[in-house]
Amino acid sequence: MQKVIIDTNVLVSSLIQKSYPHYIIYGLFLSDKFELCISESLFWEYEDVLHRRKFAKYPNFYNGADFLLKYIKENSKVFSPTIHINMLEDEDDNMLLELAHESNANFLITGNVNDFVISKYKETLIVSPVDYWENFKPN
Repeated sequence: MQKVIIDTNVLVSSLIQKSYPHYIIYGLFLSDKFELCISESLFWEYEDVLHRRKFAKYPNFYNGADFLLKYIKENSKVFSPTIHINMLEDEDDNMLLELAHESNANFLITGNVNDFVISKYKETLIVSPVDYWENFKPN
């Protein structure tokens, strides 16, 4: 089974519109087609971002966010990275690389490909939601 890390921006997008992030979360993750890898820090970021007031303008955003957070907490594999990586400008992005290092994830899916100046970290491919859906999604 694939091991996947999902950047917070992909979760947000999955709750706002029915596009590739939505298909990945609702069509694959909720159907147990891959194993989601998280760390405590990443989960805290998920909680913080998904509860921001700016998302109140989207119908049912918070209900969907609460459902997803509960599902993630109960159905993800939690890793505790032991190394510190300072490869990317954004510290939150480095946190994802630390998780990739610890989990040996197959994919890191992010909608923020401009800030990721690398397309691969060790064995983890860094891909956009479109690229993952069209080229790597499990059957």
